[in-house]
Amino acid sequence: MKGKVVVITGATSGIGEVAARELAGMGARLVLVARDVSRGEAVLAQLRGITPGVEHSAHYADLSLLSEMKKVSREITAAQPKIDVLINNAGALFGFRQVTDDQWERTFATNHMAYFVLTLGLRERLIGSRARIVNTASSAHKGRSIDFDDLQSAKSYSPFDVYGRSKLCNILFSRELARRWGREGITVNCLHPGFVASRFGEDSGGFRSRLIGFAKLFAISPEKGARTIVYLASSPEVAKVSGAYFYKCRAVAPSEQARDDAVAGRLWTESAKLAGVDA
Repeated sequence: MKGKVVVITGATSGIGEVAARELAGMGARLVLVARDVSRGEAVLAQLRGITPGVEHSAHYADLSLLSEMKKVSREITAAQPKIDVLINNAGALFGFRQVTDDQWERTFATNHMAYFVLTLGLRERLIGSRARIVNTASSAHKGRSIDFDDLQSAKSYSPFDVYGRSKLCNILFSRELARRWGREGITVNCLHPGFVASRFGEDSGGFRSRLIGFAKLFAISPEKGARTIVYLASSPEVAKVSGAYFYKCRAVAPSEQARDDAVAGRLWTESAKLAGVDA
């Protein structure tokens, strides 16, 4: 990884922070995408301590907003001549339905559309480097399906169901992206990190925050949860593997719905329409 450029979202806590530290220790130069400036600067200080002299950097954006997704894509494209690895890792679970300025349900916006828009916005730099793309999904996708008549969960809202559907979107996006960009030499894989003791779910509110907090007593450490991210970003064993779903550094089968190419293709089309991008 020495000299390679890694763009990563969600790296100011949990598995993203651990992955950033480990990849920096392997010689990579990290480009963080974060929302909170103070936490972002704290992680940058850690990375600079690990590899003095390496110019790690950060860009700040609210990845639930389309304008911010596009802005940070432009900023990174302007600043980086190449990107060797893109890790889409930022994600959230919200206890109550919230609608963004784009009239998108916030979970869908943060957990799926941000992956889609940022990745497409960095296309030129990724293709130029024959990059690896790593998307953090979850086993929470199992048992979920996509309702294209209600992508914004306006008919009904259950936090865990909506979160699970967003993770299904991550797998379907990875599958379709691998198909579309494979001829460019890019690999795209996604993963389930396991249930990790991190900041995840702390902002979900009320009883759910307490329930998640209790469940974390039985969760794995961020260090263990980050292993598959680091593996997919760096291991020569998966240099030519694309379109797969991993758990504990092994390719496993996601749900039947997550393997539906017709659904993956339609999700791509609908996402491009929502984002107003040429995909």
